[in-house]
Amino acid sequence: MAEATALAKIELHLIRVLHTLISERSVSRAALRLGSSQPAVSGQLRRLRALTGDPLLVRSGQGMAPTPTALALQEPAARLLLEAERIFSPRQRLQAFAPATAQQRFRIAASDYLDPCFLPELVARLQREAPGVQLDLQALSASFDYRAALARGEVDLVIGNWPEPPEELHLGRLFSDELVVLLSQDHPMARAPARSWTLERYLACQHLAPMPFAAAQPGFVDQHLASLGLSRAIAVRSAHFGQLPQMVAHSLLVLTTGRQFCSRFVDQLPVKILRCPVPFPPLNYYQLWHELGHAAPAHRWLREQVRDVARQLARSAPRA
Repeated sequence: MAEATALAKIELHLIRVLHTLISERSVSRAALRLGSSQPAVSGQLRRLRALTGDPLLVRSGQGMAPTPTALALQEPAARLLLEAERIFSPRQRLQAFAPATAQQRFRIAASDYLDPCFLPELVARLQREAPGVQLDLQALSASFDYRAALARGEVDLVIGNWPEPPEELHLGRLFSDELVVLLSQDHPMARAPARSWTLERYLACQHLAPMPFAAAQPGFVDQHLASLGLSRAIAVRSAHFGQLPQMVAHSLLVLTTGRQFCSRFVDQLPVKILRCPVPFPPLNYYQLWHELGHAAPAHRWLREQVRDVARQLARSAPRA
C-alpha cells in the first residue's frame, strides 16, 4: 500500500528531472537543459530526495557529485524515459532528424589512434551540416569506463579499436587497417636493405607504445606478441598518442600502429614506414553505442556521419 502511495506521487517529468540532474551534476545546468528555472528544479530535487530517501546530489569541491544511489538510478530512469517515448510519441520517434535546424547535444568518446584528421573532419562536417548542434568530445583512457558511460547515457557514441568489443553494445564497423612500423629516417634500419628487417631485429629495437586503455590489460600489439610467445622492449609509454610520431622523428624509438595514422606524418616529419615483420591481424576500428540511443533518429544520423567521415579518410589516406 505504501509503495502504491509513493508511485502515485511520481510523474514522468520528475523522472526526466532525476535523469537530467544526475547527468549534469548541477541544478543550474539541469534547469537550463530542461528549460526550467533553478528554484523549480531545486524544489523537484527536494521531492526526489524525499521519495528516494537519499540526497542524490552532494557537495564535492566546487560542484556536486551523485551518490551511489543516484548512479544506480540513472540507467533505469533513462530506460523508463525511452519506453515512455516509444509509448506516447511514436510519430515524433519516427520523424526524420533535421540536422540543419537541430538543437542537440552529442557526446562522443573517441580514441585518437584512428587518424589525426578524423576528429577535425568530423567536427567540420557536423558544423557544416548541423550548425546548431553541440559536440562534446571525450578522450578514451584507462580511467574512463566507456561501457558504464554508455549505459548511463553519459556518452552517445564510443569510437576506437578493440580485439573483442563488448557483446552488450551495438557495433558499427568503420574500417580495417594494416599494422606497420614508423621510425626515424636516421634509424639504422631505415637505410638498411629490406631483407635485413627481420623479426629478431624488430624485437631488439627500443619501442614506443601508447598507454593501454585498461590498466591491467596490454595493448593490441603486446597481446598479439604474447599469443605468439614473443615480447618487445618498451622504452617509452605515453598517453599522448598524437605526439608519438614527433617522438619517433627525434629518436631511435620505433612505433607500431596503423598505416593510415602513420601515413599522415611521412610528408610532415623525417620519418619512414616499414612493413612489420610480425604477422599481425588487421586493426579494426568500430563505433559502439548502447540500446538507449539505438532507435533515436538523431543518433542514427550521427552514426552515419561518423561512418562516412571514417570511410572517406580511409580512401584518401596516402599509401606511404
